[in-house]
Amino acid sequence: MKPLTKIISLAALATVALTSCNNMVVSPVSPSGMKTITIRNIGSSKQLVESGTFKGMGSATVNTPLILPGQEVSFSFYAGKGQTLNFATMYGWSKDCFFAPADSGLALYHADGTPVTGDISDQIMLWDDGTKTNGKINPSGPAVGGGNLVSRPIKEIGGSMDNDGNSFLPASMLMNVTLTYNDTTSQFTITIKNISGGTQNTTPFSPGVWAVSNSLGGHLSDPMPYFTDDSLDRGNGLAKIAQMGDNSKLAAYDSANTGIIIPLSPVLVVIYHKGNNPVFKVTEADFGQGLADIAQKGMASTLASALKNMPGVTNVYVLGSSPILPGGMETGQIQYANGDKIFIATMFGTSNDWFFANETGMNANKSGDVSNMISLYDDGTALEQYPGAGNRQAGFGGTQIPESNPIMEVGNTFPIPPAKDVIQVSLN
Repeated sequence: MKPLTKIISLAALATVALTSCNNMVVSPVSPSGMKTITIRNIGSSKQLVESGTFKGMGSATVNTPLILPGQEVSFSFYAGKGQTLNFATMYGWSKDCFFAPADSGLALYHADGTPVTGDISDQIMLWDDGTKTNGKINPSGPAVGGGNLVSRPIKEIGGSMDNDGNSFLPASMLMNVTLTYNDTTSQFTITIKNISGGTQNTTPFSPGVWAVSNSLGGHLSDPMPYFTDDSLDRGNGLAKIAQMGDNSKLAAYDSANTGIIIPLSPVLVVIYHKGNNPVFKVTEADFGQGLADIAQKGMASTLASALKNMPGVTNVYVLGSSPILPGGMETGQIQYANGDKIFIATMFGTSNDWFFANETGMNANKSGDVSNMISLYDDGTALEQYPGAGNRQAGFGGTQIPESNPIMEVGNTFPIPPAKDVIQVSLN
């Protein structure tokens, strides 16, 4: 077991620099003992931060949700620097062909950090899934013949020929794709238009799927979530789209693998003897002592320095020196006196300004699991974006958009788990 050091380590995900300050020792009042405090990150670690489906409207004579020639469909999603978008939709009049970006997805930001917008049709490709023979591609209806099961690597066929001798135009001549971006929310909107009408490859597009991978420390959790170029179909549901335009299996796969990853920053632990929680009060604005640094960047030094000489505060500690990822934990010893209370605070690492904390002090004499005292709070100092996909968040190296609101418990605007499913706190 290691002691809780008074070294303040600052981290807001794996990408934010760590700094430290000198040991801060405050003499305890009538010391009565030592206790071990343990913080566990019990949150899940999923591959995708967002996923969804899209479909067309068909027509009066086509009673299925296809995207017919001349029609378009749009959907919106959130993403930060380094994250990519993957999607897939069937080339409807084939036996196993689909439209998608490269296996690594659509890059959404340029190298200089500016968002990609406008026409990106040249980034879309037409692929042969390699699971059926195509027969003869027909511009006026379904492919003729073919349909025999095969096992071939997935390959790009746009602008070339498939294994059955069919010739295909480049995907950009069949599908027009554009992106728009909202800088405040970090939201992209993609519009997919079927422009294949009148070409040798006239075809409807099927209902499709889309996904954005989680990112931690600048690394995607799943850089190629749907397929790998020149490799066999994975059996995750892509073949169902490519063969039948059925997106249900891949959508279910996406859903099972979608969730916001929540790292915790090094945990500020405050021992205080008298009065109310010295750090914050719900419905009041941030006190300006440094809590915003924890909530926005995972940095505890400013608040720790402010607290160490505050009347009634007997000890200030920071647990850990780097982000606590799902499955990780930090443990250490604290010194307390009879009547002391314990306060903790740690950043919801993939947010703009959220933090886990206990507004009511924990009785330092208590032992066992005290997780039920922890809630998730919005510091009210930065405009919130989609957790884990907001380009203004510290994990993406962003600059927050300031706001001035009272501290409140976080609501249900975003699909986040309850605090009890993310952080576990115990005293022994």
